[in-house]
Amino acid sequence: MKNKKISIKDIASELGVSVTTVSFVLNNKAEEKRISKEVTKKVLAYVEKVNYKPNSLAQSLRTGKSKVLVCMLEDISNDFFAKLARHIEDIAYQKGYKILFCSNDNDDEKSIELIDLFLERQVDGFLLTPSPNLQPKILELKKRNIPVVLLDRFFEKENFNYVGIDNEEASKLGVEHLLENNYKKIGFISIDMNQTQMSARLLGFDEAINKHQLYAQKLILKAKDSSEEKINQIKLFLNDHSDLDSILFSTNYLTFLGLKALKENDPKRLNELGIISFDDNSFFEICKPSITTLKQPLDKIAKEAMRIMFKNLDSNSTVNAEMINLKTELKLRESTQLINNN
Repeated sequence: MKNKKISIKDIASELGVSVTTVSFVLNNKAEEKRISKEVTKKVLAYVEKVNYKPNSLAQSLRTGKSKVLVCMLEDISNDFFAKLARHIEDIAYQKGYKILFCSNDNDDEKSIELIDLFLERQVDGFLLTPSPNLQPKILELKKRNIPVVLLDRFFEKENFNYVGIDNEEASKLGVEHLLENNYKKIGFISIDMNQTQMSARLLGFDEAINKHQLYAQKLILKAKDSSEEKINQIKLFLNDHSDLDSILFSTNYLTFLGLKALKENDPKRLNELGIISFDDNSFFEICKPSITTLKQPLDKIAKEAMRIMFKNLDSNSTVNAEMINLKTELKLRESTQLINNN
């Protein structure tokens, strides 16, 4: 005969306290409800002794919370998003929450399908890198009082929670660094997206170039082109603009494609061009030359996003949306060493 599963009622009966008292202790509300430290210790010690495991479904029905969050990113296999996901998972776990991760491939239809799927499972909130036209779905979540925090990109005309970086200033930082190291003819390689993070990176580049009246060339790749097509376009761009002395790539995966294009097409130039990548990657530290990057503060992004999430989860009323723009860090490496013009 199997052992009977221990319930909160069993614990309360054994310790001579109320079911409500046990529930408050297990839900970290002992201090709030003025339950004595002695009783709290007694309940926790007994729970550990009998290896009590709460019924998550019953707990969800009782509290109205599943203690599960969704983190939907553009591509969980991308190093930037994977590391961000890990920071988010660690913070959630410390708070007693579990995270469901998924990729939306920057596709609206897939995003909506996944959100509807998770809503059926009564998750408590969403952390999202939104696809281009996801505003109506996020507004629907907001009307249902389901917390949403946007990551990496936002919608300019909507009042949603958002945590990311100041992309415009980051591009300017990259251009200024190249100038300080005597690079004068700068290229910019990005993708054709109207989303805020890419638009701001292009805007920052243009403003820095115009401020200093520099020579510059830009290559804007189509988002839906294959990696091979992008590599071929980068090769043509580099052939057509052999006078460029440096390039700023707007994403880490474009940097990878650019490095591959250079290696296949002109290995010598790989060591001559000044190269800066948005987003850091461990590979950029060990490749030759090592690559200077505009490193996003992933730990701070995760902390701010989860702070906003828990603030919304804990509130019984409407919470004003927050928009957090953090600074990037310029990680100096071999690819942007000072040019000696003498």
